[in-house]
Amino acid sequence: MRRPGGWWRVKSTPEKVETYTRWSFHFFGVIEILALGVTAYGRTGAGLATALCLLVTVHATACMLVSSRALDWTRGRRPQPVRPMWALVVVSAVVSITAVVIAERGPSGEVETAAGSVYGGVLCYAAGVITLGVRGWRRRVAVVGAFAVGAGLLTFPLEMPLLASVVLAGLVMVTGGFLAATSIFSLWLLNAVYALDEAKETRVRLAVAEERLRFGRDLHDVMGRNLAVIALKSELAVQLSRRGRPEAVEQMIEVQRIAQESQREVRDVVRGYREAALEVELAGARGVLSAAGIVSEVTGETGGLPAEVQSALGWVVREATTNVLRHGDAKKVAVTVRMSEGRVVLTVENDGVAETTGDGPGDSAGTGGPAGTGGSGLSGLRERLSAVDGTLEAGPVGRGVFRLTAEVPLPAAAAGAALGVAS
Repeated sequence: MRRPGGWWRVKSTPEKVETYTRWSFHFFGVIEILALGVTAYGRTGAGLATALCLLVTVHATACMLVSSRALDWTRGRRPQPVRPMWALVVVSAVVSITAVVIAERGPSGEVETAAGSVYGGVLCYAAGVITLGVRGWRRRVAVVGAFAVGAGLLTFPLEMPLLASVVLAGLVMVTGGFLAATSIFSLWLLNAVYALDEAKETRVRLAVAEERLRFGRDLHDVMGRNLAVIALKSELAVQLSRRGRPEAVEQMIEVQRIAQESQREVRDVVRGYREAALEVELAGARGVLSAAGIVSEVTGETGGLPAEVQSALGWVVREATTNVLRHGDAKKVAVTVRMSEGRVVLTVENDGVAETTGDGPGDSAGTGGPAGTGGSGLSGLRERLSAVDGTLEAGPVGRGVFRLTAEVPLPAAAAGAALGVAS
């Protein structure tokens, strides 16, 4: 069962910013209702105040709808909300004209103030919202300017002085422009967060590609020279065989030996045993995590460990790092190597664990899956550690923290040497 607030924790950072932005636009609608509709009850009678409040509520609802559709359009999920924007223009005109009629024909006094606030307020909010659905600063200025001009023209039935109409239009221009600038900046910030997240993913892919290139270079180093020697010796054996020379057999025996040696070296490269020093893997993990924008901390000594132990623990570091990049949303990864009672203990912790409901996949080391799931990542590491009598434990160890612990016993001589290096 998902804990309260789990829906927020499972969201990525861009999704959280988007949720905040969307509800900020909706909150603007709530502010409009409170500032223009509810306050009417303190300025005029209950009947007219209720009518004004209902008009403002309808207008605020239309603004919420348009802002939400415009945000989806900005993210490329919907077509441009042209019809909802024109519908908002119509609703704004109807609400403004109705407010003018109420101010003109209703009782004089405070009702004119209430209706006037609704009249100017809905035009300001509409101008700020509609700019979300257009691109280009010229078009946005034109939208705000059109609402300001419309606000001035609609005051003529009220027989307001020209100066008052100009001032009202200026207020709509300034207030609507401010709301538009605030809303557009929020969208710009949201797009920037998504762009940064995409850049982080790109860095991760580049880091993985760099690792593949390193593997390709190692494989080329192993096979390039040996294949060249095999080709030369095979050609020499062919020439000697054609001449009936007994040395051809010796050359083919040498070709066979080199081929077997190449096969062994390729297996070593594929299994990660070639140059699989723990210190090398830790340095590589630090570089990959740094390229992905993740802070990494490595503590402990790795010198004096047997080659087979370093190789097994190096695979743990490599697998855990890969899964943090692929499956988590970690900001910090801590790797600790320590000696304890004749055993070397490697701990990898990250803060990118996600909320799980118990039915999702948890098959990779370093992710937020539950401990003990029989996925290929953990199973593969356990198989490698079992070759050196090692054990592996993995699972959440607190709120938002995932820990992977590998323990490998050390031979007596190796343990003494390792403890001497550590001291």
